[in-house]
Amino acid sequence: MGRRFLILPLLVALAACKTQTVENPTVSTRQAIPAAMQGVEAKQLFGAKPAGSAQAPAPFGSYSKGCVAGGQQLAETGPTWQAMRLSRNRNWGHPEVIDYIQTLSAKAAQQPGWEGLYVGDISQPRGGPMLSGHRSHQLGLDVDIWMLPPKRLNLSVAERESISSISMRRERGAFVNSSWTRQHHEVLKAAASDPRVARIFVFPGAKVQMCKDAKGDRKWLRKIRPWWGHHYHFHVRLACPKGAQGCVDQASPPAGDGCKDAEQWVQDILFPPPPDPNAPAPKPRRELTMMDLPGQCVDVLQSP
Repeated sequence: MGRRFLILPLLVALAACKTQTVENPTVSTRQAIPAAMQGVEAKQLFGAKPAGSAQAPAPFGSYSKGCVAGGQQLAETGPTWQAMRLSRNRNWGHPEVIDYIQTLSAKAAQQPGWEGLYVGDISQPRGGPMLSGHRSHQLGLDVDIWMLPPKRLNLSVAERESISSISMRRERGAFVNSSWTRQHHEVLKAAASDPRVARIFVFPGAKVQMCKDAKGDRKWLRKIRPWWGHHYHFHVRLACPKGAQGCVDQASPPAGDGCKDAEQWVQDILFPPPPDPNAPAPKPRRELTMMDLPGQCVDVLQSP
């Protein structure tokens, strides 16, 4: 009888350990990481991979600390899009974002003066931190769409390296400039109206202008979020695909259309608040290592 009471707690403890291992996929011990990956910046490891992993498509982790298995490459040229800056090899993503780009570009091609879309960064072949130091785009669920309306979709590889997008901002992003058109509004509206989208980042003046011009249903405006930069392109972020258990969604945008928030951004640009003398100095950003990423990312790197 005594032995049974001793064994039972041991079995419960073992079961608890097993459950904890399954529910916590993050690498938590240096011993779990191959020696060749220890002490190496994760961006060097992911940046060295020329192609996606031979795995089922799956995002692991968060948008700024993660990776993507089974990444799919966006074709360099399609009926209504062209991938730009091919030398970067960042036209890879989860199949959901590849389908999204194809769908959105077809809608953009219906706008006067737009043959489709010029597509910027999606992700590296296996996601992860980028060699450039850019922190997002790690799950293969982000994509940058150029503001430049494509006049033709037969750009050479060399042209795609040299051509630049155009800025839409005025007064440091507080207003749109004369290059902004109703077509930009409609493309962004179509981009935000897709239910797969979590949010879209664009400079504050563009959000304020869209709030002024929007007619009828305004629910899509909630997903358009003001952010620094993002005047040469807008940044689309898809939500974690259904059933992607290893994927961590960003918190949903606040309720409402977000127009008051965008107006506050504009006021802060035009009339910056005085600096807080008691504010702590920003800490230097540390480069991520494999210890910072989900455990599955080790498998993603090791996959053929």
